[in-house]
Amino acid sequence: MLAEGQGIAGKALWLGMSTERSVEPRDGGSRWPLPVTDHTPTPSTMESFSSKSLALQAEKKLLSKMAGRSVAHLFIDETSSEVLDELYRVSKEYTHSRPKAQRVIKDLIKVAVKVAVLHRSGCFGPGELALATRFRQKLRQGAMTALSFGEVDFTFEAAVLAGLLVECRDILLELVEHHLTPKSHDRIRHVFDHYSDPDLLAALYGPDFTQHLGKICDGLRKLLDEGKL
Repeated sequence: MLAEGQGIAGKALWLGMSTERSVEPRDGGSRWPLPVTDHTPTPSTMESFSSKSLALQAEKKLLSKMAGRSVAHLFIDETSSEVLDELYRVSKEYTHSRPKAQRVIKDLIKVAVKVAVLHRSGCFGPGELALATRFRQKLRQGAMTALSFGEVDFTFEAAVLAGLLVECRDILLELVEHHLTPKSHDRIRHVFDHYSDPDLLAALYGPDFTQHLGKICDGLRKLLDEGKL
């Protein structure tokens, strides 16, 4: 989902919002670092869909709008990309729509990159930095809750996890209210509303998605242990 200035999630969602870089001030910007690695697509991606490739495309597009400005590149590390790729598979199987699943992950990556740029560029004031801290804490709480539900039988409550994701959404919207355009705000709503859907969460924790949930939990656990989320 973000170390200091790292988010994505959310998103896992948060979903993977672990990023870092810089871009245009208005509808650009993002400063939540995504761990650094190369951008070579991995065999784990399916149907030629690669969160790493999407992140690189988003970075290049944003950088093209920042001629003359110094920037620090943002990258998705191996663990984050694996979580994002798994979230894509969950969305695709749940919606039975490849385009819908791709759009969710693309929106997540675009938001993560822009927020990371804003943070790294020093665009947030003291009050907004406090919001950024709250967002990271809430995101971390969501990740830990998701892990707990996955590890302890009969503890899953869709309403609890959905509520945490909605809180993350609202904090993030408040954080970027004066920095990103309505289009970016809609992307944030799209990502968090999709993954906070109680029916999707119930499916994720159901028997048909056991393998996906296991891989997502493995990735979240590693990101938490490494302090990247």
